[in-house]
Amino acid sequence: MRNLWLFISKYNAFFLFVIFFVISLILMIRDNTYQRSATLSSSNVLIGRAYERINQFKSYLSLGAVNDSLVAENARLKNQLRSSFFDNKLVRKTVKDSLLKQQYTYITAGVVNNSIHQRDNYITINRGSLHGISKGMGVIGPSGVVGIVWNVSKHYSTVRSLLHTGTKITASIAKSNAFGSLAWGETSFDSEIADLKGIPNHVTVKKGQQVITSGFSLFPKGILIGNVISSSIKGESDLDIKVKLSTNFSTLQYVYVVINNLALEQQQLEAKSIKNE
Repeated sequence: MRNLWLFISKYNAFFLFVIFFVISLILMIRDNTYQRSATLSSSNVLIGRAYERINQFKSYLSLGAVNDSLVAENARLKNQLRSSFFDNKLVRKTVKDSLLKQQYTYITAGVVNNSIHQRDNYITINRGSLHGISKGMGVIGPSGVVGIVWNVSKHYSTVRSLLHTGTKITASIAKSNAFGSLAWGETSFDSEIADLKGIPNHVTVKKGQQVITSGFSLFPKGILIGNVISSSIKGESDLDIKVKLSTNFSTLQYVYVVINNLALEQQQLEAKSIKNE
């Protein structure tokens, strides 16, 4: 302890300089708009790069799980292609490709930060406005729905995870026209379980049935969300359905940002309809 005090007294001028410098820096950033915005912008870049370095190490530790998910996704895509060629054989002969218009395109992004144990969880990805991403776009993973783009910078974006109390996804039971609202955190904060509300109690729902996107929101129709694990009558009209999410958020490494190429046209038409009422 005596040596510590001797060291501090010997270099007290240096320590005082550091303390006053830090205080002045904080005051300058806090009281000046330009300096504050410049500092925040620089810190976001540095934090994003730090997250990338940390995530590289985490990615190495979970390579096995990532490979398993990629194999499962490839198998699912191959099955879809095979069935598509069979079902659309006649159409492919009679309809020219030039008449088709692609509605959805996808941007691949790496996950550089991810939380799953909070009440409101976010994911940071290494794609931003320079890559064509904007707020409100849907995000899916190899196994299903992940969340919604929330904030965007030039090189990074934050995604409001499906594991967020404010995230609501319009979902339906596969092979059924019934749809409702899927939300997480209303009854528990289990990272694997969500609740599906608004399905009428006359609809037959069985354990193991797939829950998919309805096509009414940001996502294409038929994207997997999870599977029903239980269903019971709640109140007089709706079912209380528990859904096991298909996405394993604890091992999520890559995602796809969904770009709806017809979204602007739809929004303009709907806004015009409301204005004309």
